[in-house]
Amino acid sequence: MNNVIDQNRLRQTFFIILILLMGVVLFIELYSFLPALLGALTLYILMRRWMFYLAEKKKWKKGLAALLLMLISLIVILVPVGMLVNMLSGKVTYAVEHSTELVGALKKVASDFEQRFDIVILSDANINKLGTSLTQALPKILGATFNTLAAVFFMYFILYFMFVSGRQMERVVYEYIPLKDDNVTKLEKEVNMMVVSNAVGIPVVAIAQGIVGLIGYLIIGVKEPFFWFGVTCIAGMLPVIGAALAYIPLIIIFLANGQTWQGIAMIFFGFGVIGTVDNVLRFSLLRKIGNVHPLTTVFGVIIGLNLFGFIGLIFGPLLISMFMLLVKIYSSEFITKQRDINKIMEN
Repeated sequence: MNNVIDQNRLRQTFFIILILLMGVVLFIELYSFLPALLGALTLYILMRRWMFYLAEKKKWKKGLAALLLMLISLIVILVPVGMLVNMLSGKVTYAVEHSTELVGALKKVASDFEQRFDIVILSDANINKLGTSLTQALPKILGATFNTLAAVFFMYFILYFMFVSGRQMERVVYEYIPLKDDNVTKLEKEVNMMVVSNAVGIPVVAIAQGIVGLIGYLIIGVKEPFFWFGVTCIAGMLPVIGAALAYIPLIIIFLANGQTWQGIAMIFFGFGVIGTVDNVLRFSLLRKIGNVHPLTTVFGVIIGLNLFGFIGLIFGPLLISMFMLLVKIYSSEFITKQRDINKIMEN
């Protein structure tokens, strides 16, 4: 009997190792498609209810319903993003010239402070290196356009099959997760809550900052205000620094060019108004939508951007929440069971 048990355990261990090895190989080879997969999963979670409504309630053909929802998502999500990217791409020449202007402004501001307070803030070598880095970064960003288009294509390719086989896919995932039904339900709720919170909340916060910033840019007299509106929207999605990446360079440029009142106005407007919008919405709206702790959002976005790229804005916080949830589930699944077994053995 013991020999049979040992053989079963040996076979089980062998299969686990084989599965893990194959999983690692597949993950490495398909890693470049991971952003597309995560993007498809995000759109599926956001629109699965409508897919089931059209296919099951309205009796639409699954393929037709899937194509309609994909078209809607393309219009609602990707078209505005595409317009924003196109607007920024059209300002490449201006951005390159602007980077030179910013470097010159930094030199002048640094020189003024060094002469006034007799300290060294930035060396010319470091400032010139910053200018070179800014100039070289722009073509790299634009060069990523092809990769982005490829990721979008594969994202919708995957999303179509997710929509068409949604119920079957969810059933398979549900059956193969080795957890209690209650814990599987908790896991499902957590994933849905985090995806909705970040997929909806983060763009809303960024766009709100961009709109508020645009109003201020027009009033203060910023050159190319719509360009800086796009920069503010994109920067507003990033954690910690956020939209400051847009208005701090403007402050430096104004002060260096002798436009003192515009520089001071930009300081108060940037840190006082745009920064307030960021803090209020990021720490209230995101928590209201998904009850997400602000630290989870901040550190999650930092981790997610490094792991998954742009889509990490959504799935970075999800990783942290999933980790904490899995720790709770482990405690519920195994530690509680072991305590109950110990009590039974003691009795």
